[in-house]
Amino acid sequence: MTFSFKTLEKSKESRARTGVISTPHGKVNTPVFMPVGTQATVKTLEPKELKEIGSEIILSNTYHLYLRPGNEIVKRAGGLHKFMNWDKPILTDSGGFQVFSLGDLNEISEEGVKFQSHIDGSYHFMRPEDSVNIQNDLGADIIMAFDECAPYPTDYDYALEAMERTHRWAERSKNAHKRDDQALFGIIQGAFYEDLRVESAKVLASMDFPGYSIGGLSVGEPKDIMYDMLDVTVPHMPDDKPRYLMGVGSPDCLIEGVIRGIDMFDCVLATRIARHAKAMTHNGGITIKNAQYADDFTPLDSECSCHVCKSYSRAYIRHLFKAKEMLAGKLVSYHNIYFLHELMDNLKNAIQGGYLFEFRDEFFKKYYGA
Repeated sequence: MTFSFKTLEKSKESRARTGVISTPHGKVNTPVFMPVGTQATVKTLEPKELKEIGSEIILSNTYHLYLRPGNEIVKRAGGLHKFMNWDKPILTDSGGFQVFSLGDLNEISEEGVKFQSHIDGSYHFMRPEDSVNIQNDLGADIIMAFDECAPYPTDYDYALEAMERTHRWAERSKNAHKRDDQALFGIIQGAFYEDLRVESAKVLASMDFPGYSIGGLSVGEPKDIMYDMLDVTVPHMPDDKPRYLMGVGSPDCLIEGVIRGIDMFDCVLATRIARHAKAMTHNGGITIKNAQYADDFTPLDSECSCHVCKSYSRAYIRHLFKAKEMLAGKLVSYHNIYFLHELMDNLKNAIQGGYLFEFRDEFFKKYYGA
């Protein structure tokens, strides 16, 4: 196994920690935010720009790449790294979340899931073994076991059934995994029930995966429920393995997740809101299309040192959005990802310096007015 995780510094006031993940394509300093490149591209941005921004690892999506262009094509290209010209680490999810969330018609059985493509309506069947084989073809450094993601809200009986099936599928995923140069993570489920989350963490820990993901959160539940689930789950996760909270990327959730001991995060939020003219700044989010910015010649964020903030004004970026120019979403996407990387760097410094809660309170006061 060419994958390892080392804790560097632990917070004395919380479960937060800094660390480093080593993979065949380089190292990742944690805690880390991973930009999402669903279709083997982080929308509007080239790999060289992601490197400029400071991205150390990105995520791609198994479900989407299986449907288009197909994992066999990616494999023939030499794997995702060569296909998309990205030579740093990549993580792929299992496709499980998309199978359940995008398929209007899906049938779940013990063997796997029959689902309908959102592209052309064709039917497909995915087993845990299929998900792992596809990810083996894609060649990411970190891959995920196939899981069943229960929606919010869900009743206890279904949450229990989905969790137990996820555990069985985790075993099958592990048995199907063939590549020593890829680290397979298990996914903790259990919906919004504390006893199920604890049980799932313990069962998966016993399987000795090289890392662990927490799935089934940030699916529409109130944030305090998500935080409660993290509070009960993380203490039962192995201390010497990375902890990955799937699908989370708002500044408040990143900070609260780090405090609770999470090492890895991913989300489409930064680029999705950017395409709708919403920028993250040190003084809160702004909608740059608003009329108040028509003759505002200051940067998007006067406290940001990214290329966009050094080079362009709010008035210009607003003009691009109003004129429906493609550059608009690109510039705000660049800035938003830079902003989240800077936030993670500041969290690392706060952990090392012992002022994590002070940093959180000051950030929330400026960003959220709270």
